[in-house]
Amino acid sequence: MTIKSMTGFGRHTARTEDWAQAWEIRSVNGRHLDLKWRIPSSVRSLETSFEKTFRDYATRGRINVQLNLQVFRPEILGVTLNTTLASAMLDQLQGFAQEKGADFTPDFMRLMSMSFLWEDSSSEPDPKLSDDLKQGLIKALEDWNAARATEGEAMRADLLERVARLRVWLTKLEERTPQVKETRFETIEKRMQTVLDKYELTLDQDRLLQEIAVISDKIDVTEELTRLEAHLTQLKKVLSDGGEMGKRLDFVLQECFREINTCGNKAQDTEVSRIVVDFKAELEKCREQVQNIE
Repeated sequence: MTIKSMTGFGRHTARTEDWAQAWEIRSVNGRHLDLKWRIPSSVRSLETSFEKTFRDYATRGRINVQLNLQVFRPEILGVTLNTTLASAMLDQLQGFAQEKGADFTPDFMRLMSMSFLWEDSSSEPDPKLSDDLKQGLIKALEDWNAARATEGEAMRADLLERVARLRVWLTKLEERTPQVKETRFETIEKRMQTVLDKYELTLDQDRLLQEIAVISDKIDVTEELTRLEAHLTQLKKVLSDGGEMGKRLDFVLQECFREINTCGNKAQDTEVSRIVVDFKAELEKCREQVQNIE
């Protein structure tokens, strides 16, 4: 399945005899779906319908949606021109031009951009315009989703590479930690023997075994490494499944952080600490990528 980035751009333009439309969609990452609409007031009544359409294409992200609309016949929008005010304005301008000795030719198309001259008749926009705008939004959404999918596939490939790198370090940890235990046991035995020799005492084997058992439990990371391996397997599976995976990936990465932190705290070994630092740095890079996945 496709993986999508929350960052993307989509656009669609179309023109008919009666109107021209241009949709633009820009998005960045966000925890929830946060839609910001910039559409002409003349079609504001369609916003609820537009939003329902939008939710079929996205579930998360901060998204700005802009519609530039030019309508060549005002009656299509269910609005009427305030001819009294428009005539008064033109008369004033004509008189001003005559006073200054200049020719005055009204540009009636400029009246289209003067929103205060248009009065809403409280009717819905022309049904054909509504349907055309919805289709235009869908095409913009498809363009936006295609861009997000392209970026998402690049992110998937990058994350799979990072998971493979994490597995290499996990193998090194699995190889190193048994050596750490043996080294700790030898060190403890030598220290205890040194103290016993100093005071001419006999080594109590049972006591030694008890101490080793306690320390073994404190420094053993077998369970943590087993869970960490399971989490890395889950990361790869989620990435392969596709779909809406951002939150799932973020949760699994948090669990990875928890296990690797415990390994570093328990092992108390220079080589293990170095691997843990590298492991955590790579996990952080994974998390930065995941923040942009839907």
